[in-house]
Amino acid sequence: AIMSERIQVGFLGAGNMGAAIMKGIAASDLADSVALYAYNPTRSKVEALADEGVKAVDSEAELVSACQYVFLAIKPQKFEAVLPKLKDAVTEQTVLISIAAGISGAYIQEQIGFPVKVVLAMPNTPLLLREGATALAPIAPVSDSEFQFVQQIFNACGKTAVLQPDEMQKIIAINGSSPAFIYLYAKGFFTYAQQAGLDETVTKDLLVQSLIGAAKMIADSGYDIDTLIRQVSSPGGTTLAGLDRLYEGNLVDVVVSCCESCTKRAEELSK
Repeated sequence: AIMSERIQVGFLGAGNMGAAIMKGIAASDLADSVALYAYNPTRSKVEALADEGVKAVDSEAELVSACQYVFLAIKPQKFEAVLPKLKDAVTEQTVLISIAAGISGAYIQEQIGFPVKVVLAMPNTPLLLREGATALAPIAPVSDSEFQFVQQIFNACGKTAVLQPDEMQKIIAINGSSPAFIYLYAKGFFTYAQQAGLDETVTKDLLVQSLIGAAKMIADSGYDIDTLIRQVSSPGGTTLAGLDRLYEGNLVDVVVSCCESCTKRAEELSK
C-alpha cells in the first residue's frame, strides 16, 4: 500500500544503538513508509547517517515536535537531564521508546508530567548486525497498533519478545548483558588455544561455528539442555574430564549470581 503520509520516527541519540536501529529501518520494508529524524549533541554523528535518509534537527524539543515516535537512545544516566527538555513538546500522540536499562515507564511519565505513551525496549548489541534480541513492554496508554509498529522496527534488526513491564529489569541479564558474559566465556577458549600454540584463525573459526551450532541445537533439536550435555559426554571420555572442572568451579551458580547482580544494578538505576 502506498502511504500518503510517512510515519515520523525520531532518534534522540545517534550512538551505536540508535544508529543501528536507523540502519535497520532504512534496510527494511519500513523504509518507504518512515521518515527518519535524529538529534545528537555531536551533529556529525547524525550527518554520517544521511545516506540512510536521516534528517538532522537542532534540539531535543524540535525532534519531539517533528515526530510521533521518539526513541530515547541515550544512556540511563542522561535521562534526568534530558526528559525535562522534552516536556513542552510531548503531546498525547507522542510515543516514547526507551532503550535504557533499568528506566521504568512510571519514571518517564513522572518526568514528562502526564501519562505519556511509552514502550520499554531492551535490545542488545548484535542488533548492529541485525541479529538483535529485543525484549519489549507496552506502557499504557500506548495502543496495540502503536506497540506493534515499534515491534516491527525491532524485528527489522533481529528478533523480539513481549514482556510485562515488571519483567523488564530481570530480562536484562538474559539478552541485554548476556553477550558480554558469553564473550568472556569465549575468551577462556581463546586463551587456552594461545597457550596450546594453536592457530588463531583456525581456533576462532571452529569455536565460533561451535557456538552457532550449539545455539541452533538448543533452538531446534527438540532436546532439553541436560540431554544435549549428555549427548556430547561419553562415559570416561574427554568431555566429562572437562565438565568435571566446570562443575568443580560451580559454573552454573556463578552464572546465576552474575545474572542476579545484573538485575540488582538495574533496580538501583531505576530508583
